[in-house]
Amino acid sequence: MSEMTAPAAATAPWWHRFVFNSLVWGFLLLLAATALTLGTGDLDIVQLVLMLVAGWCFGFAFVNATDRMPRNGAVLHIAVAVVLGALMIFVTEYGGRLIEPLPDPVRGVFVVLWMATIPATGWIWLGLLGRITDAFTRRQRKNAPVRVTPEWERDERGDGSFVRFPAIEMRLRQLTVAIVAIVVVVGALAVVLLIALGDVVLNLGPRMLIVFLGLVLGLPSYLILTAVLRRGTEQCTVAFGNDEVRISVGSVASVIRHPDLEYLRWRGRSDYARVEIRGAGVDLSLFTGIAKAPAGRTAELPPLPRRVFRRLELAGFDVHKSRRDEVITFRRAVGTPADEKYPGRRPLRQETP
Repeated sequence: MSEMTAPAAATAPWWHRFVFNSLVWGFLLLLAATALTLGTGDLDIVQLVLMLVAGWCFGFAFVNATDRMPRNGAVLHIAVAVVLGALMIFVTEYGGRLIEPLPDPVRGVFVVLWMATIPATGWIWLGLLGRITDAFTRRQRKNAPVRVTPEWERDERGDGSFVRFPAIEMRLRQLTVAIVAIVVVVGALAVVLLIALGDVVLNLGPRMLIVFLGLVLGLPSYLILTAVLRRGTEQCTVAFGNDEVRISVGSVASVIRHPDLEYLRWRGRSDYARVEIRGAGVDLSLFTGIAKAPAGRTAELPPLPRRVFRRLELAGFDVHKSRRDEVITFRRAVGTPADEKYPGRRPLRQETP
């Protein structure tokens, strides 16, 4: 394999794809809510929470899918948002009369689907509002001073280069749990609010209700979550030498020799921009996409230098890239365990400047 070639897509274990697939969780939660509703013949807070989280999972998956589409993603996003908005208006006006003659199980399934559609539609419309806001502010961003991505610098040791960036030490699953927890809390508050303000809700109508919930609950919750996470921002450094990787998080520095390195993932852009590294007692996940970037800098990571690909391939690693080269993953090649390829392994050394 040449220094810049790699398979088209990363090969992740099936359980990893299952656990982090929001569509799968949406279907599972929706099935659980349906089973509980039909089994008990009643609608209580447990079913409501399951429906709300399931609907958010579907909306989250759809918005992310349209963001990843190279073409026509915005068109599809607008079309689905309009269709769902019209559907909500129609069901609000005529849904009760349409389902009245149906059997109880069918009406139960309809209620579950309808309650899940509300948060899904809300999240899709919030994503659309984000697209519209981005379009309106694009001209301002063009006229504003250009923010630059952190750049690679020559290491003073002379054996490689390093990059400085702010990041939050956090796992992807921790971020996912935090988002789900926020959705559950906001969903429960939305239910309480809808019950308490029944007459006002009926007068608002479906479209204004979505905007109301987004402004009163959705946007503040997002801002609070972001502010809390950003409090953990640390100044980080990652350096790639000829035979080792050097990482510092705040005042703690670690060194992993290539024979001890087990896994490296590099994602340069998006809110999920991060570096994950594991080996010889070190297991770090540094998110820069949601960290507070310094003035004039973007919350991103620069592309990896070509020499890093070459050095890690020579050290026995396979390189896996996502379809648009947004995620670069290095895994040790099958059949070349570190103990056999590099018998003289040294323990990890910790440094505190």
